[in-house]
Formats: sequence, C-alpha cells, structure tokens
Amino acid sequence: MPRAGMSPGMPPPPGMQGGMDRKRPPPPDPRAAAAQQMKAKKKKKIADKILTQRVRDLVPESQAYMDLLAFERKLDATIMRKRLDIQEALKRPMKQKRKLRIFISNTFFPPKEGEDGEESVPSWELRVEGRLLEDAATAKLSDANKVKRKFSSFFKSLVIELDKDLYGPDNHLVEWHRTATTQETDGFQVKRPGDQNVKCTVLLMLDYQPMQFKLDPRLARLLGIHTQTRPVIINALWQYIKTHKLQDPYEREYINCDRYLEQIFDCKRMKFAEIPSKLHPLLMPPDPIVINHVITWRDKGTPWNKSLTSAVRLDGPDAKKTACYDIDVEVDDTLKTQMNSFLLSAQSQQEIAGLDNKIHETVETINQLKTNREFFLSFARDPQEFLNNWLVSQTRDLKTMTDVVGNPEEERRADFFYQPWSQEAVCRYFYGKVQQRRMELEQALGLRTT
Repeated sequence: MPRAGMSPGMPPPPGMQGGMDRKRPPPPDPRAAAAQQMKAKKKKKIADKILTQRVRDLVPESQAYMDLLAFERKLDATIMRKRLDIQEALKRPMKQKRKLRIFISNTFFPPKEGEDGEESVPSWELRVEGRLLEDAATAKLSDANKVKRKFSSFFKSLVIELDKDLYGPDNHLVEWHRTATTQETDGFQVKRPGDQNVKCTVLLMLDYQPMQFKLDPRLARLLGIHTQTRPVIINALWQYIKTHKLQDPYEREYINCDRYLEQIFDCKRMKFAEIPSKLHPLLMPPDPIVINHVITWRDKGTPWNKSLTSAVRLDGPDAKKTACYDIDVEVDDTLKTQMNSFLLSAQSQQEIAGLDNKIHETVETINQLKTNREFFLSFARDPQEFLNNWLVSQTRDLKTMTDVVGNPEEERRADFFYQPWSQEAVCRYFYGKVQQRRMELEQALGLRTT
C-alpha cells in the first residue's frame, strides 16, 4: 500500500543531534547505488513477466497472455536446443559431393608473314579451365549470393607434362603449386611453338579440406575405404574391431589382432593409444587426377591457309578443339553458410530484447495500477480506518528512518561510560586524532617547502 513518506531532511528532536550523527552509518555512495540499480535492471527474469493471480482474477482476458508466455518458454527452449545442435554440427566438416567439369582446349596460331617476307613460327595455346555443375537448388542459391569459386581453389597443385621428345628435358614440364600468397585464377594456359600433334598429361592434385589420405591396399580392402580423412579411417578401424570382437575382454586397452590386422600392422597385440602411430606409415598422399590429352594440330591433307592472321575458332579443320572431363569434388555444404548466418544474426535478438523490455514495463505498470486501485478502494470502503492505518504505517517508517545504531536509553546514564571498554575507546579516539593532525601538519610543511 503506498504511503506518503516524510522528508529525509527532517531534523531530529533537540538534544539528539550529536548522538544521531555519531551513531548513524555513513550515507551510501550514489555511484554504487546507481551501479546496483543498473545491475538489477539488467537481471530481468521470466518471473517478472508473470501477472499475479489478483490481476488475472480482475481481468480474465489476461489468461491468453499467460498462455502465450508458456508457449514462449517452450519456443525459447526449442530454439536454444537447436542453436546448440547447430554449433556442434559446425564443429564437424560439412561437405557435399559436386561435379567439377574441366575444359581442356587448344588453339593454334598460324605463322604470320613479316615485313621482310619471313614467316613467324606457328604456335599453339593450351588452356585448362573448369566450373562447378549446378543443380536447380544450388543454382538459385548461387544466383542469390553471386559468388563464384575460382577454378584453382579446388587444387593443391597442377602439372602439365608435354612430350619430352619434342620439347626436351628442360621445357616439357609446366607446374603450379599452391602457396600462402597464391592468387586464385579461373584457369591455366600454356603456350609453345609447334606445328604438329602433341601428347600431354595433366596431373591435378585436389586440395582436400580437411586433409585426406590414401590407405595401404591391404587396409583399404579390409575397411572398404580407398581415400578418406584420418578420423574417418580410425572410426572405420574401430568399427571393424568391434564387429569382430577384437578388444581384449580383460585388458580393455588392448586389441588382439586377427590374421588380417596382424599382417597389416605386423603385431599380434597393440594398445588403443598406438593405433594412430601404427596407421601413420599406412597412410599416403592421395593419387592425383590424371588426364591424358592430345593437342591436335589439324587434319592431315588440309592445306595451310596463309591468309589467317589469328587463331581459328571454327568447327572444322584448324579450329579450337575442346575436351570435357567431369571429376568429383567436395565443397562446403550450402547449409553451413545459412547456419553461420543464423548464429551470427543479432537483429532478431535485438528486436526480441526490445519487445521483452516493453513487456516488463507493461507488467510493472499493471502492477502499479493494481496497487493504486487497492489503495483507493480501501479508502473508499472505510476512510477513518484507512487514515488510522496509514498514520501508524507512516510512524513506523519514520522510526525506521530516524532510528540510531546502539542503545540510546543506556547511553543516557553515566555508568555506561565507566565500563572497561571506555578506556580503550578513549585511547583509540585520541590516537586517531593525533594521526590525523600529524598528516595535516606534514601536508602543510610539504606544501611550504615546495
């Protein structure tokens, strides 16, 4: 029930001023009080949004709000559980298989006739390019994002090996290897002089993320895995151990190898902790993708057209010839980007926090209005009784505000100050005064000397 309080600045009764100043605790620091208030304001709980039973009795329609509040708690729990699931899923690599189409094309440049009548040397250009093949679902997503992955980002290295008999031991290899400062590109090109067909081999080493390894042929046949990541290989080996009950029944940290594992690991028994070290020599770098390509010059018997001054790009003799090859690559799952954006999105959280603040303010207003209603209803029912109760309450509040620490009734008598503690109190009092005066004197002397 609200009560009209007295002013905190009201003076105490005469003769009590000194005692009250001596016994009353020091006023609280306003900065600490403000910090405490801000801390309490931040810690708004779900209970602060609940309407009291009295309000629900007065307003039956408020039950719909309570139902929504219960549904909100269930929804918050579900969203929090899903967020935790997404965080755990993002810790693991999320990959999906896609087709990368590689285009290997060669274009010929005929000799050009110079001003002095001499012809330049004919040459050819080999280009290696590629792009991801997209299905309908990924096409819509890629159109929305407008981010195309560069062709070189799929590979760790690329080697083009030309015919050694034609270009010699020093000019028949073209190599590209990824470094920390590599700039991604959409393709690779090689240009060499020549006027005849050239056999070439393109070696592509995929850039696996995370790193993958090729298994020893014996272990690959046993586990049914050719190339995989280290965790997947260890898990497959553990599944084989469990399926064939190779774990020692008494010493659980040991594995009793069967005849296949004994041939592979060259031991009859090994510890769990030894599996990674024993697997290490059985894991090798993955095989590169090998593409054998023939750079075709032109059909035999076709006369050379000396009027050509640029590369011919026609469907026929002397044309640009293109071959296509499809390989499987692993790319990040498109769902991973959506998961990251969901976890990092702060706009919805800010909007929810703003709505929560509005709900808290509204509930506080409702509770204050309920208190005001009860206050005025009590006055309307029995004004005299209400005023008497109000005065008693105000008197109690005034006594609490002006009450002193200690026992004023005992302090009125002289015997109180002849007790043993008084001697020590006097000594402490004078010691404190002497120290205070000494500090003041030292400060004054220090100021004068400077």
